[in-house]
Amino acid sequence: MAWRVVQFGDTQWNVSVAAERRPHNAYYRLVLAFRSSGPDSTSVWAPYPLESSSKSSLFAEADRIPADRLRALLAEHLG
Repeated sequence: MAWRVVQFGDTQWNVSVAAERRPHNAYYRLVLAFRSSGPDSTSVWAPYPLESSSKSSLFAEADRIPADRLRALLAEHLG
């Protein structure tokens, strides 16, 4: 299930969130997964500059990311 859905160009993208923790690091980093809908679906994984020692805090902060910022991040990774 998608966390959010954004429109970029003519394509609808389902956005999911994940928390990534690197070895020997106490903080989780937010990672966004963009998946396009349609017959030629594409996936893009993009780290987002948010870190926290708590997954729940990280996801709560992610809820505040505006759709415009999600589209801009997607454009950066498609570009």
